[in-house]
Amino acid sequence: MESGIDLRHIYRFSVMTTPCELHLFGDRGRADGVARRVLRGSKGLELKYNFYNPDSLLSKINRREVSRVDQESREILRLAKGYSVRTNGVFDITMGTLKGIERSKSSIELERFREKMLPFIGVEHFKIGRNRIEFDNPYTKIDLGGFVKEYAVDRAVKIIKRGGIDEALINFGGDIYAMGREFHIGIKNPNRRDEIITTIPLKDMALTTSASYERYSEVDGEIFSHIRGKSTLQSEIVSTTVISKSAVESGVFSTALMVEPDMDLDISASILLIRRDLKLIWRSSIYRY
Repeated sequence: MESGIDLRHIYRFSVMTTPCELHLFGDRGRADGVARRVLRGSKGLELKYNFYNPDSLLSKINRREVSRVDQESREILRLAKGYSVRTNGVFDITMGTLKGIERSKSSIELERFREKMLPFIGVEHFKIGRNRIEFDNPYTKIDLGGFVKEYAVDRAVKIIKRGGIDEALINFGGDIYAMGREFHIGIKNPNRRDEIITTIPLKDMALTTSASYERYSEVDGEIFSHIRGKSTLQSEIVSTTVISKSAVESGVFSTALMVEPDMDLDISASILLIRRDLKLIWRSSIYRY
């Protein structure tokens, strides 16, 4: 922890393989307690919903070893399913069905795998009852990797407010919420990631960025983004940033825009698209910069 004359207390930790920071302003004792509660809650989400941890609840659900789900899981799954409907299926947590495609040895093998699994992608392949989740096939897999971290940010905001802290910055690997005061957030240059291409002022809003340059696979000399859609694995857009009232909302729509950059959004948000040629495209601004 670090502190200064403005009573800023900084906490650094790792959640979901991501470096995280909390900047809390105010009394140190209160900030320490709030930070512990945020960390404990975030670690709990990581343990339950890690796609790659064979012991997580999510992995057991994907292996069909577990069908009973607790209240928190029902809330998260229903929320994610609702966002899939709002984006006409562009944002889809069942894209986990395609996990493994990056191990393809050729573009032909990649397409064969993709064609085999496409019929099992879609949130219509599972339903959530009072305390159970049911699938209509053995292949559909849920991946909450593009959702739970943002959910953790929004929950951290609630914990911080309940803890009596009015000013804070939450940054979970670039999923950011600025609370109570204005912060200036730098957006990376996709071609030179040690440089900032633009800076965005942020206050009482969430900001997330999805980018194809952060994680990708190469097959037959072609680069494929880790952000996958049904129709294509590539896009001229290399980065999308969305500013809205919640990290979940920003995260969902920044991911969806990487798949379908021209989609219409049913939210109040500011959107920054960055093309491969580094042209900045602003859309749907809710406030000016």
